[in-house]
Amino acid sequence: MTAALVEKKDARTPGPSGGNDLPPPSSHRRTKRERAFDDVPRWQIYLPLGIYLLFTLIPFYWMFLFAVRPAGSTSLVPWPMTGEHFNKVWNERSFAIFFQNSMLVGVATLIATTLVALAGGYALARFNFRIKGAFMLALLCSQFIPGALMLVPLFEIFKNLQMINSLGSVVIAETVFQLPLSIILISGFIKNVPISLEEAAWVDGCSRFKAFRTVVLPLLRPGLIAVGSFAFVHSWNHFLFALMFLSEQDKQTIPVGLNTLIGADSVDLGALAAGGVIAAVPVVIVFAFIQKWLITGFSAGAVKG
Repeated sequence: MTAALVEKKDARTPGPSGGNDLPPPSSHRRTKRERAFDDVPRWQIYLPLGIYLLFTLIPFYWMFLFAVRPAGSTSLVPWPMTGEHFNKVWNERSFAIFFQNSMLVGVATLIATTLVALAGGYALARFNFRIKGAFMLALLCSQFIPGALMLVPLFEIFKNLQMINSLGSVVIAETVFQLPLSIILISGFIKNVPISLEEAAWVDGCSRFKAFRTVVLPLLRPGLIAVGSFAFVHSWNHFLFALMFLSEQDKQTIPVGLNTLIGADSVDLGALAAGGVIAAVPVVIVFAFIQKWLITGFSAGAVKG
């Protein structure tokens, strides 16, 4: 009887850490999930991923095949390869000018969106004001408005400002439509930076701006890269604004240039595929270099601090 009581007492006696020696229930659940994942046959994981990858890569391979094989060829293998389609779209169809215009629009949109979203996101994360909730609601609701509904008012505004056939009109329109999501992401990312870091800088004599520039801004690199890359890629691929606001050929961008390759009665598939490859290369390069920062930035910006 006494031995039984001692064993029962020892079972309830906390360990050196102040708690029971048994791991918490969450640890048991996590271990169970990991064990269940390890028990899944590998083919059940790789087969769906392989099918998804196949359906994703086939259109790109088909585009690359039409771009590099000679005109009239029906081969399913890109050999022999030719650069005649790239030479045609780059030199004869003014894709060099389209590429330059798209790059200018993309970089300008990236810079404008990042700077304005940085200021707006900091205000939402660090200040409390009366209409803060209504402002956040307005930002969220603006994401449900299609860009096509704003074409007529934007066209009238740019016409009165004499900005039609100007790349600046496309940059402004792209920036305006990128800002709501960008501000929300930057705001969520700034909330994850402890305010105590800024307060320590204020105690050391830094102004609010200097504390933000020297303490907070370096920690926002993943978020800024995510927002900037998203703004660049969206403006690079966007067709509608460039089509409506730019009518002169030397001001058009790559998406509009691709549309000019589609005739009323025929389509030059080789030239169209070569133009598609030229349009896709910058986006692939951007994502290849920033994928780590992009995933970190979007996941951190989506979490409320």
